[in-house]
Amino acid sequence: MSTEMLHEEESSRKPSPAVLALIAALVLLFAGSVYLFLQVADLRTQVAELTQYRETVTTDIATMREMAELSTGQAQQELETLRQALDEAQKAASTAVGRAKTEAQKHAEKLAQDIAQRQQALQEQVTSEFTQVKQAADQTSARIVEVSTDVDKVESEVTATKAELDKTITDLKRVNGDMGVMSGLIATNAQELSALRELGDRNYFEFQLARTKAPQRVGEISLQLKKADAKRNKFTVDVFADDKRIEKKDKTTNEPVQFYVAGTRQPYEIVVYQVDKGQIVGYLSTPKVSIAQARGPKL
Repeated sequence: MSTEMLHEEESSRKPSPAVLALIAALVLLFAGSVYLFLQVADLRTQVAELTQYRETVTTDIATMREMAELSTGQAQQELETLRQALDEAQKAASTAVGRAKTEAQKHAEKLAQDIAQRQQALQEQVTSEFTQVKQAADQTSARIVEVSTDVDKVESEVTATKAELDKTITDLKRVNGDMGVMSGLIATNAQELSALRELGDRNYFEFQLARTKAPQRVGEISLQLKKADAKRNKFTVDVFADDKRIEKKDKTTNEPVQFYVAGTRQPYEIVVYQVDKGQIVGYLSTPKVSIAQARGPKL
């Protein structure tokens, strides 16, 4: 019995690669949704903290107003005391004569100036404190608006990204490879290849292979382009793996070119989605786990 028939028999006992790919895709989408949900929750927590801070600032404003009113009341008491002193000085000035009357008048004028200066200083202090508190409140409100905008933006990006990923995955195709083995999802361009990487079911190595005299390394194997027919979208390539050369002749674009490598139950696949004059563009797809890795280390 040939190696390829043994591998096909072992593959038939395992779950379908398409089922595994679908399960992996759902797990990845769920993990991505949880991660994005946590991001949105974190931003909402910041909004709540900033809202609480704004309430604290509002409380501070009320406290400042009470302090200002208290300071104003104290100042009024002082002013009343000064006014009483002024009245007494004025009375003394009106009843005094000569030099005593002149000195009393000067003292009264000085008291009036002190009253005006103290009143002006108190007014400036209260105005300055209210201005600072108002600026802090305005900054807090602006920050809350900014964070709320960020939350809306993240939610929109999450929705758009998920929709685009769902559409791309829907566009992916499943076809039989050249060995008759049902391939997993294949990509027909670079964007779809990015979606396959997001699914994380297999390893992907993108290449741009030109005709050269020596094979070129791609992942764990080497490839050598022998022929590229851009008009017919066909190519011939030699695959070097396990110290062997495998010729894949007259293959077409978007056709999974399959071959087995020692230590794997699933085939390696080459998919070429662009054939130009003298070069091809595509990717190599390899299984995530080999047979040796699945069995674990020997004890």
